[in-house]
This record gives sequence, C-alpha cells and structure tokens, in this order.
Amino acid sequence: MNSTLSASTQATLLLTAPLIAGRSGVSPDLLTLGEFKRLARRVQEVHADLGELVSQDSDELLRECRSVIEEERLRRLLGRGFLLTQAVEHWHTRAIWVVGAMDDEYPQRVKDRLKEDAPPVLYGCGDDALLSDGGLAVVGSRNADPALIDYTMEIGHLCARAGKVLVSGGARGIDQAAMRGALEAGGSVIGVLADSLERNAMQREHRSLLLDDRLVFISPYDPSAGFNVGNAMQRNKLIYALAEASLVVSSDYGKGGTWAGAIEQLDKLRLAPLYVRSTGEMDRGLGALRQKGALPWPNPQERDSFMALFEVTLPSRVEATIQPELPLIQSKSARPTLGTPPESSTAPDVKLAGTRAESPPAPGKREPEPTESPEQPDRNPADILFDVVRDVLTQLLQTPKNEEEVAAILLVAKRQAKEWLQRLADEAVIEKRTKPLTYVVKQARLFKDSDKRTGAPK
Repeated sequence: MNSTLSASTQATLLLTAPLIAGRSGVSPDLLTLGEFKRLARRVQEVHADLGELVSQDSDELLRECRSVIEEERLRRLLGRGFLLTQAVEHWHTRAIWVVGAMDDEYPQRVKDRLKEDAPPVLYGCGDDALLSDGGLAVVGSRNADPALIDYTMEIGHLCARAGKVLVSGGARGIDQAAMRGALEAGGSVIGVLADSLERNAMQREHRSLLLDDRLVFISPYDPSAGFNVGNAMQRNKLIYALAEASLVVSSDYGKGGTWAGAIEQLDKLRLAPLYVRSTGEMDRGLGALRQKGALPWPNPQERDSFMALFEVTLPSRVEATIQPELPLIQSKSARPTLGTPPESSTAPDVKLAGTRAESPPAPGKREPEPTESPEQPDRNPADILFDVVRDVLTQLLQTPKNEEEVAAILLVAKRQAKEWLQRLADEAVIEKRTKPLTYVVKQARLFKDSDKRTGAPK
C-alpha cells in the first residue's frame, strides 16, 4: 500500500476524521457520512475533484459548495493540516495504511457493491491484496458456548483447507473463533474491525501473521477509536461486501449487530448468499433468518462441496422468502441455487404425491368425459400433506440426520419432526439408527414403488 496520501484522501481525512486519538479532542465540525456524500456530489456537479479543496486556489470551489456545507465550517476543517501530518506519522510508525474511496488502491469489491455507501476512507494493517480475494464471511454472537466455538473453528479449518479467505468482525465469541480456526489451519483472514485497529495491529500474536501476509485488519473508523454500538452495526455491511458468501452461526432475535447485519443483507443489500447454521440447538434468531430467506448451511466436509456454496445464484427477494427449502430437495447433480430452477431446465407441473398424471388419449379415440370416481374418496388434508413430507424427507435423508436437524431444516417443532420421522420408520421408508440417534433412507425403497407398479418379483 502506498504510504503517500493522495490529495482527495487528505481532503477526506480533514473533513471526516478525528485525527487525534479517536477518543478525545474530536472537532464538533466533522462532517457526517451523509454530509460528506452531499459535498462529494456537489463537487462532482461543478466538475471538480475533492483533492482541489486542499489546493492553494480552493476559494472558488469552497464558494461553490456553500449551498451544501457552510464555507467557514469547511475552512476550519481543512485548516487542520498540522494535525493530519502528526496523525499520518503516528500511523506510519505502526504500519497502518490509509486509503480513500477515490484511490485506485481502494478495494474494488467494496466500491462496486456499496457504491455511495462505501466508507469514504479505510484504515488498515497487513496485506491489502487479500481484500480482493472474496471468501466466506462468518459472524455470530459474542456470547457463545464451547460447543459453538469448536463448531466455528472447524468452519475456519475447512475454509483454510479450501484455500478461501475467511472474513469476520474480530469481536469475541464466534468472530474470533472463526478467525482463529482459519489461521491455525494455515489460511488467510480479513478482520473488519469496529474499534481498536491500532491496538490489534500492535498485539504480539498478530504481528507475525500481518508480516507474513496471512492477516489483514481494516476499519472505516479511526485506528484509536473505542467501542461504539453504532459503529459495530455499520461495519457489518463491509463484512458482507468483502465476501462471496456468508454464514451466521448464532444470532439474537430482533437485536444485536449480527441480527441487524443479516437482516440488512437479506432485505436490502443482497450482496451474496447468506447461510445459517442448521445443526445443533437452534436459537430463535436463526429460525427467523431462515423465514426471511437465509439458506441452511449444508455442513460440507470436503473441498468440492464447500466450494459449491459460492456458486449459488441469488433469486428475487420474493423467491428467496417463499422458497427457502428448495435447495435441500434438489437432486445431487443439480447446481445449488437460492430457490430458482437451473436456467437450462423447464419447471415441471407440480402434483401432490398420490395423484395420477393424466395421459393424452390414443390417436383416433375420443377423450372420455370426466366422471367422479367412487374409488377416490376425499382424503384427509393431513394425509395429503404427509405425502409431500414423505417425498421431501426421502430426498433430504440421503445422508443421516437427527430430529433436531430435520426440525430446523423444515422449520417445524421438534415434536412434529419426530412424529413424521417415526411414521416413515414404521412404514419402513427410512431406517432409525442409534448411537447417535439418526434417520436415513432405506436403499431398498429405491425399488419398492416400481415393483408395486410392474408386479416384478421381489
């Protein structure tokens, strides 16, 4: 990263950055993000560049901007040149770099995805080349039990073995577990921090990883800034913008940074596929995210199945909300999608299991008039529903799953899932295994239906 600041980045820092320790001595004149965006638009309208604000002949441009920001306020902020010099020297001695949105070094992925909402300036430490590689974002609650920590570390291990960068927020709990797992397995990590970039960059356990180009920290906030709830919420969009896919391991319902970031991704940004954990005890937040259109994490165990998670296509918001279960019941040869059929296929007419497809009349024969058949009495709606459930579960249980996993995938109570599974076990459609308790399709059923239709010997 170039240590020399461009004129536009200098202007951005002077107008928006504290420059003094991030915690004290902050000028009340600093432009908010909204004010800065309005100023930047005004500068474009008059066919100028932000960098011209720090030139010696900036008077005319400042007057042109008076309709957006008071001229005297701009002059006070732009007059902090000495503080900027001190701040840059301080950052340089700690190997912290700064890049503005107008610079070529600014991550193109962030520019393309967030557009005007891209942070006007990014601070970082480590190899900025990692910011162009995409990868998997893993996020979750700060308070996580040991089992979830171990689970998350395994996700980090898999990410590293697949050669994918792991992106996370650096907070305690799930974020740090994911990052630690990837680093322990020799992978690369992007830590998107909401606070304390300088402190993290100076920690001994991070220095060798930063120098080896396996770890990069970035933040849209002053390197010395302390924790702020608003900052933690706002940086989430940066995590999602840098990743090709994301996984929410745990989340509170209706509150917290993890929840807010995931909801923004599902309802507004829609930058990449968003998965949620599908095994173990489900919290209410994950269930609600599934209903919003998040995908169940399929728990890949090897590289090929892991890499397939990045190849899904994003459907419309309506499709994602109405059909969140579809990827689970596709054939193994189908490319995983977020609720849309493959482009090369034509969606067939859907019939409930148990109904008969009508055949066209033979040539020369008159089609018979439809009549009511006494042999087809009205069926109980619950039985009709179970026919659909049977078809779904026989495809879902090609690999063993327990009651909790089935309940989470189908978004039903565990008691309901257990009842359905037991009924299929009684019908010998699936096999109930013990130690641990799981259910899996009986392979013999592959021939059962065809034998009944053809009368073939068993």
